Amino acid sequence: MASLSTQPSKKSLRTPAGSDGSQRSSQTVKFARRTSSGRYVSLSRDDLDMSGEFSADYMNYTVHIPPTPDNQPMDTSVAAKAEEQYVSNSLFTGGFNSVTRAHLMDKVIESEVTHPQMAGAKGSACAMPACDGKVMKDERGHDITPCECRFKICRDCYLDAQKETGTCPGCKELYKVDEDEPQDYSNGTLQLPGPDGSKRDPKNMSMMKRNQTGEFDHNRWLFETKGTYGVGNAFWPQDDMYDDDDDNNGFKGGMMESMDKPWKPLSRKLPIPTAIISPYRLLIAIRLVVLCFFLHWRITNPNTEAVWLWFMSVICEIWFGFSWILDQVPKICPVNRSTDLEVLREKFDMPSPSNPTGRSDLPGVDLFVSTADPEKEPPLVTACTILSILSVDFPVEKLACYVSDDGGALLTFEAMAEAASFADLWVPFCRKHNIEPRNPETYFGLKVDPTKNKSRLDFVKDRRKVKREFDEFKVRINGLTDSIRRRSEAFNAREEMKVLKHMRESGSEPGEPIKVPKATWMADGTHWPGTWTIPYAEHSKGDHAGILQVMLKPPSSDPLMGGTDEKIIDFSDVDIRLPMFVYVSREKRPGYDHNKKAGAMNALVRASAILSNGPFILNLDCDHYIFNCKAIREGMCFMMDRGGENICYIQFPQRFEGIDPSDRYANHNTVFFDGNMRALDGIQGPVYVGTGCMFRRFALYGFDPPKPDKIVQSTETEMQTLKPNDFDPELDVNHLPKRFGNSTLLAESIPVAEFHGRPLADHSAVKYGRPPGILRAPRDPLDAAAVAEAVSVISCWYEDKTEWGDRVGWIYGSVTEDVVTGYRMHNRGWQSVYCVTKRDAFHGSAPINLTDRLHQVLRWATGSVEIFFSRNNPLLGSRQLKLLQRLAYLNVGVYPFTSIFLIVYCFLPALSLFSGYFIVQTLSVSFLIYLLTITLCLMGLAILEVKWSGIALEEWWRNEQFWLISGTSAHLAAVVQGLLKVIAGIDISFTLTSKSGGEDIDDAFADLYLVKWTSLMIPPIVIAMVNIIAIAVAFSRTVYSTVPQWSKFVGGAFFSFWVLAHLYPFAKGLMGRRGKTPTIVFVWSGLIAITLSLLWVSINPPQIATSDSSTGTGGSTFQFP
Repeated sequence: MASLSTQPSKKSLRTPAGSDGSQRSSQTVKFARRTSSGRYVSLSRDDLDMSGEFSADYMNYTVHIPPTPDNQPMDTSVAAKAEEQYVSNSLFTGGFNSVTRAHLMDKVIESEVTHPQMAGAKGSACAMPACDGKVMKDERGHDITPCECRFKICRDCYLDAQKETGTCPGCKELYKVDEDEPQDYSNGTLQLPGPDGSKRDPKNMSMMKRNQTGEFDHNRWLFETKGTYGVGNAFWPQDDMYDDDDDNNGFKGGMMESMDKPWKPLSRKLPIPTAIISPYRLLIAIRLVVLCFFLHWRITNPNTEAVWLWFMSVICEIWFGFSWILDQVPKICPVNRSTDLEVLREKFDMPSPSNPTGRSDLPGVDLFVSTADPEKEPPLVTACTILSILSVDFPVEKLACYVSDDGGALLTFEAMAEAASFADLWVPFCRKHNIEPRNPETYFGLKVDPTKNKSRLDFVKDRRKVKREFDEFKVRINGLTDSIRRRSEAFNAREEMKVLKHMRESGSEPGEPIKVPKATWMADGTHWPGTWTIPYAEHSKGDHAGILQVMLKPPSSDPLMGGTDEKIIDFSDVDIRLPMFVYVSREKRPGYDHNKKAGAMNALVRASAILSNGPFILNLDCDHYIFNCKAIREGMCFMMDRGGENICYIQFPQRFEGIDPSDRYANHNTVFFDGNMRALDGIQGPVYVGTGCMFRRFALYGFDPPKPDKIVQSTETEMQTLKPNDFDPELDVNHLPKRFGNSTLLAESIPVAEFHGRPLADHSAVKYGRPPGILRAPRDPLDAAAVAEAVSVISCWYEDKTEWGDRVGWIYGSVTEDVVTGYRMHNRGWQSVYCVTKRDAFHGSAPINLTDRLHQVLRWATGSVEIFFSRNNPLLGSRQLKLLQRLAYLNVGVYPFTSIFLIVYCFLPALSLFSGYFIVQTLSVSFLIYLLTITLCLMGLAILEVKWSGIALEEWWRNEQFWLISGTSAHLAAVVQGLLKVIAGIDISFTLTSKSGGEDIDDAFADLYLVKWTSLMIPPIVIAMVNIIAIAVAFSRTVYSTVPQWSKFVGGAFFSFWVLAHLYPFAKGLMGRRGKTPTIVFVWSGLIAITLSLLWVSINPPQIATSDSSTGTGGSTFQFP
């Protein structure tokens, strides 16, 4: 294959300006085609003339080179559209020590592509002879013809015509360069076109400026000229409106437009009513004091008859008291918050004299969706999540959606392409009829009247059509596996026939079966560069190239209304634009630590910084879809409000679907999400829980929160784009590659993202803001050089010798990277906010099976143990971390260790019943008063917490039950696993060994009754059976004793029943459906329980009285064999 360095073609891509040539030499983009065998062919027409060994199939395969003095590009408007279309129709691949290639795809999916923004959208055929290229398309899908004669010509032929003659091949006239200059938005205004389509002279005060009465129309003059009203003047010139280099600090130009309005906050903090929070705090103080007196009494009043029992119980109670303090004290100042979406709309989206078209001034948002395995995470679920994102209520041009496929599967790729194709119908339908929720699977599955609150007469007809299309969409998604398999088998068989034919033509007979790699083939008949169904070298889950495909190219800046004849539904008054959508699969190679989800998220951070650079990032799991289409606006109310520059992320609560009505295993976790998280919101902010979180991109880069006083002293004005070392004085600009990598475009995007993410400087109290209007300008179109740079930053080697994962981005080194990432931000002084919306922001799924739930908790607890034994321990935190926030994070790292004491305490009632002794020598009045007071305080706290958090009392009790279940199973295993990993470096994983499934496939809660055996079940089973046996033994002994001591039996039996009541959901989970429990459960648990019981009898045999003539009783001592 010809080398571009020695034989440059006329259609190669340029290197980004400002980048180092030596650095980018290995990242040159080659537009190419792949042969059926997977080889790349990158030949220009000059090369083809000299090479006779290639067939005519390659006559139109070309390569692009940078523009030179003798090869000037087309005019700006047409060139930008053509370049962006080339980018969206190309699959970019690259990686370590490999050339970044842009594979031009004629076909992305089997089904027809209709939306002009989508990859694979085709225009008309090129009218040039012997050219099979396609004409460029505009936003509406219409052909772009650069000449007035409407001669249809593709981009390549147009470039050739301009280079050779400069004339149109159709009419033989010179191409006219577009004289329209790009819109200038520096003064915050937009010139309106005249009735004939021409732009008016702003100085022409014609009759068009007069109203119906003949008087001069000031409003029309304001809208159609650059004039605005000022302070004390009828006209305020617009000179140097947003000049960042100006030394004057006063507001200029249109900024007074925001200043002359009454300032309104975007969000409010609502304190808990005093009638609830004051008694709550009082009870915490009372219980804390009584707890201290109780522990003092317990220590000073030992049980001399059973010191060992007393000692174990006291140690456990001291730890429980310490654990309660860590959990309860941070809850003393919970808060609620509210947002005002109408004020947000008035500030950023309303038309005004400086913004006549109402173009949004909101900052951009990049949404991340992560998936790894299409077998465990169904593509249909991920596709519906993507559809809910693409249809969210937010300015379309401000959104960009990125899906990370960490498995590099063609199944996921084509499912995402199908989702982008269906979005052409689904997104305008949601906008037209204000659909909620905007996940089609959930929406069409609702058991409510769909016509409720719908005013349009054509809603029922439109819904029926969309439902039919969605059913076909699901069939296509579910059939992709078989479609890819059949396609690959056909192409592989063809390749085998080609090889066999070639061998026969050469005269050599195959002595053994022909071995051709079992490749996975794309819809356009070429090899998939990612993971193949049958793994092969450089095509397996841990070894494949980086892949990036712009599924939907960026939309136009202005609304694009649909028509009646374009779709099956009338979208004549609906914006049909779609947000930008990008498929990303980072490069993976053997020998590199890819750091699982955290590494995938960091790859998306870098790629998105180059492609869209949204100042804010919202990450979602593939099964976590947007339930409230205004959720992003809700979060933006906090980020854009006064003081929002100090907020690092907005955490939304997690809400789950598909949970059994009784919530047997506390899957909703409402005590945590509605209780603990609201409480933390009143301190320094909630912890990051992995999904449903909107980040400030600048905070993810590892910088401290802005300090306006220090920055203003070192710079000319606060309302300007700063340099990275302005935020971090210790950061040398020359050392940026050491922290962020060697991408120049990535480094240049950092201060831009920071500046665009600031709140509006529309109030005197806003010390660190940006001027209104700067985000109304349209974004630059994508070019292949930027996409090639994005491919390079997702390479496996990019993070080597950088601070990614250590200080920058998601933090590595823990299975709970989410908690660590949030902790690092709080430790640098940032604040976070908990946003609870009236309508749930997001909905997801959670495991309802007992074993799956325990393994989920095991992973969380193992990460907490890792945090405790790492440098992320809050005890080592900086002074920026508040005291109560430090206690909350300390509780995150400590709570798994409670399992050790909890298991011992759960065995104490059984030991008490076996031995005949209690944890106290006598049930004194002091002990009973302390115990009663602590219990009453606990009940009062529970009731008040239910009040201010809004949870139900039953949910609180389910949480208590599962706390004991997980504490005696998964938490103990996490402590053992964490200690072995931290101390000995041994990584242990608990796997499923056997399972018993139910028969009712149609049951929505069938997983609830599945019994999957796991070693995590052993401790709670043993605890339950030992307590049951102890109750039976103690009851029999008490009944048949000479002097029954019912007080000791009742004391021990009460605590045994307390343990068993908490284990009741666990017992129901073991029974499965109709008592189908694996025999191994009873064998293991019974054997262990009997062994422990006999061991106790052997150590402390019961004392039975000898024969006595006066009583007439007799007996013998039990002897352990």
